[in-house]
Amino acid sequence: MITVIARAVLGVAAIALIIASNRRIFRRAPSGPQVSQMEFVYYVIGIASVVLAWYFNVRYASQYSTGWENPIDSWADYLRSMFANPAASAASQGYLIANLLLLPLYTIVDGYRHAVRRPWLYFVASWFIPFAFVWAFYLATVDRQRRLAACTAFAT
Repeated sequence: MITVIARAVLGVAAIALIIASNRRIFRRAPSGPQVSQMEFVYYVIGIASVVLAWYFNVRYASQYSTGWENPIDSWADYLRSMFANPAASAASQGYLIANLLLLPLYTIVDGYRHAVRRPWLYFVASWFIPFAFVWAFYLATVDRQRRLAACTAFAT
């Protein structure tokens, strides 16, 4: 259970670093709604993924944890469980490819294109919090950046 709590703390810290690195994007909107409809949808989906992931991770930790075990052994057991049967293996390989290859590739390249500072932090955040949350948070960030840039361009 300590690992679950540590991951939560590190995940919140990674999100805080993303926001702190991108104050220009996360500032108050000069006009219109503070959160667009799409941002809202992304945040709702992301938060739902955190709730579901926490539910299952806490259940996993309570059923399989032996207390103060070595975190490396805990991760090894978790990975073995991800591939416990063909159905779990099919879903897990897709998740791992998306999280370990596609997420960093896309967020880093696209993030720099959209003037997102330190876009690699989204990949770091995905080590600690659900992939779906990080993906939704990135999409909300880019949507917000695009919307604020349009307001600024229109105002000048």
